[in-house]
Amino acid sequence: MIDMFCLIIFNNTNKKLAICIDCEFVLFLASETNVSYFIYKRKLADKVSAAGYYVDKGFEEAKPIIETLKSKGASSVGAAGFCWGGKVVVELSKVELIQAAMILHPAWVIVDDIKGVKVPIAVLGVELDNFVPPELLKQYDEALTSQSKVDFYVKIFPKVIHGWTTRYEDEDEVAVKSAEEAHQNLLDYFVKYIK
Repeated sequence: MIDMFCLIIFNNTNKKLAICIDCEFVLFLASETNVSYFIYKRKLADKVSAAGYYVDKGFEEAKPIIETLKSKGASSVGAAGFCWGGKVVVELSKVELIQAAMILHPAWVIVDDIKGVKVPIAVLGVELDNFVPPELLKQYDEALTSQSKVDFYVKIFPKVIHGWTTRYEDEDEVAVKSAEEAHQNLLDYFVKYIK
């Protein structure tokens, strides 16, 4: 079973950048001065899933990978989780294995999970989501506000559906614009926190 694969990215000025990916989960790692990023193609994840492969132990499998990458010189790690990958990212943020977290159209994340977050986190959700409706996103916001331990923001995109950052029709102008905005939010967020 292919639960996770890792892609190591090197650049010309600093060879301490890496990214680990599974079907719904992206890790951002940075050296002291550089940030690298990768947004995978959702179609690949769909094909892997359709073939019967899935990540059932994401947190347990991500932990040793992050620890190994840090031992090899990665100075800062950020994680982004899409859909059920959001649960993995939240779990990583509760034990401070990462320095920043972002969850986009999360699934399986409950308010008590959010209460345990110990690193900066951004939550990007949508107006039209049966998995995580705006009411639940507002509860995340309230939970993070009440603990006031970490920097955070919660953003709700109007008129788009669950999965909008990776599964949208190119002809749907609202979805495309919202996805592009979310992608830019993600990149800006990690540039800010992963140094």
